[in-house]
Amino acid sequence: MTLRIVTALAGAKVGGAEAFFVALTASLARAGIPVHAVMKANAQREADLAKAGVGVSLAPFGKVLDFRTGAVFRQVAASFQPDIVLAFAGRAASRTPRGSYKTIGRLGGYYNLANFRHCDHLVCNAPDLIRYVTEGGWPKQNVSLIPNFPNLEPATEVRRQDMGTPEGVPLAVALGRLHRNKGLDILIEAAARVPDLWVWIAGEGPERQNLEALTARLGVETRVKFLGWRNDRAGLLKAADFCVYPSREEPFGNVVIEAWGYGTALIAASSTGPAWLIRDGEDAILTPVDDIEATAAAIRRVISSPDLRAYLVANGCKRIEAEFTEENIIRRYIELFESVQH
Repeated sequence: MTLRIVTALAGAKVGGAEAFFVALTASLARAGIPVHAVMKANAQREADLAKAGVGVSLAPFGKVLDFRTGAVFRQVAASFQPDIVLAFAGRAASRTPRGSYKTIGRLGGYYNLANFRHCDHLVCNAPDLIRYVTEGGWPKQNVSLIPNFPNLEPATEVRRQDMGTPEGVPLAVALGRLHRNKGLDILIEAAARVPDLWVWIAGEGPERQNLEALTARLGVETRVKFLGWRNDRAGLLKAADFCVYPSREEPFGNVVIEAWGYGTALIAASSTGPAWLIRDGEDAILTPVDDIEATAAAIRRVISSPDLRAYLVANGCKRIEAEFTEENIIRRYIELFESVQH
């Protein structure tokens, strides 16, 4: 019998975890798994899931006095009759009531483990999160490791002229929330040391004003473009010569597998997730966290060698095919669902 799955997300307006929630839910549906989503209202996510043929129930995922979320789950449990609820992050896990189903909490970050106390099992997307939850008291047999897959879609390359960027100049793209943990100040400082480099930064967040001030202070505001949150990440990666991912803290690193999947050379800081994923000098270049000079040196190295860029791209594509295809990751999720159910 095919298991019936509910995926649940409170989530921010935009973000990597939120994007992967949609990708995984839609992929389960494509694999023939009956799946239903319970989530906070978000027009874009609702449209994306509807396009994938996934039913959606909206819940507020509020705080202590939120009785509506529990009622929504009970309505879904009665009508859809799920075997498993896969709850993304702490808020969704904490607001999922007990029922006739098993609850799996999914961690893509170092979340408060108290929010997962009602879960039957945890799934983490990186080894350091396995360490975190087991050191926090979870039995190893109740924790599984399943990495993410890149959500690869056909894309049209973004035109440089539309972004005020000359043709022929070296172009780096950075993708991510504008938060201090993402280390985008390091990339901007490095760009000031590589005078011919242009940079596109795609993302939004609380650090935008500080980062824009930094570009003005360093005199690179003409070459460093803030694009806001973008839904055409593939088109940006295809337009760039390489991607820079300077995160200070990153338990997994979706940008790593996205760059590999779209055939874009990658430079990344050696935070926990990228250091686990990347084979330095083979499929990407790793630099020390918070090291401006090393980042600038890696950028110069990649700019100066088309052969190196091609080598990194070829090996990154091999890593995707060997380890991170959508089919492979979905199979592992289905195996997890079956093992938890039984």
